[in-house]
Amino acid sequence: MKYSTLEVKQEGHIAHVVLNRPDAMNSMIPEFWTELPAAIREIDDEAKARVIVISSTGKHFSAGMDLSVFLNMKEDFKGDPSRRAERMRRMVMLLQDSFTAIEQARVPVIGAVQGGAIGGAVDLLSACDMRYCTQDAFFTIKETQLGMTADVGTLQRLPKLIPIGVVKELAYTGRNFGAAEAQQLGFVNQVFDDQASMLEAVMKIAQQIAMNSPLAVSGTKTMINYAVEHTVAESLTYMATWQAGMFQMEDVFKAMEAQKTKTLPEYPPLHPAIKKMNS
Repeated sequence: MKYSTLEVKQEGHIAHVVLNRPDAMNSMIPEFWTELPAAIREIDDEAKARVIVISSTGKHFSAGMDLSVFLNMKEDFKGDPSRRAERMRRMVMLLQDSFTAIEQARVPVIGAVQGGAIGGAVDLLSACDMRYCTQDAFFTIKETQLGMTADVGTLQRLPKLIPIGVVKELAYTGRNFGAAEAQQLGFVNQVFDDQASMLEAVMKIAQQIAMNSPLAVSGTKTMINYAVEHTVAESLTYMATWQAGMFQMEDVFKAMEAQKTKTLPEYPPLHPAIKKMNS
């Protein structure tokens, strides 16, 4: 597919999604909200990539929601209040789905941030599996300063990533928090001097992930995400059920043989998504 806000590249088993509107600080125009989930789901459906890296071009990762989106929404605030509210609810859920696609992808998604990650960019990053940034990076839950409540994932996902009291402070004040604080809080895994060294390191991490069984990695992502939302007992039961169906010796033997012979294992890919039933 051709995208107006993104560039999608693939090298080996790593897909690289690049926010590509640097002159506008990669702000999230209306097209972005359909293009990003389409790109993520297309990569995931094809099952050729085993890791997705999301980065951007220019000085800043993303300035968040573009003004044009708010202007379009303003036109909807007319007519019957109940129908207007129902439409608004569906619109917000559509925007939420753009980042839920990251969370629902079978493969890990890594965020690589330089400069500012503002408003909607924090929503996006909160849905990623891991985050890395440069020393000049900063993050802002900006919505409160704009007279609204953040509504596409930050307030739901961030409390599961960093202490809730800190989330409340950041959300209530709208203040910036920089790379060092983000790492201290555990929001980012590692901080780098510049974007080039960050991307080099992130790609090495992605390569390490891609060397493992894609079924094992996908299962691990599924189990961790499930555990965040459920009790230990529920998560253990779900784990046992998953293993009963998904645990097969083929990949285990491949891994053991590779370690024995000091070679790289070659695992079969996951199956592509089912687009239609066979007739």
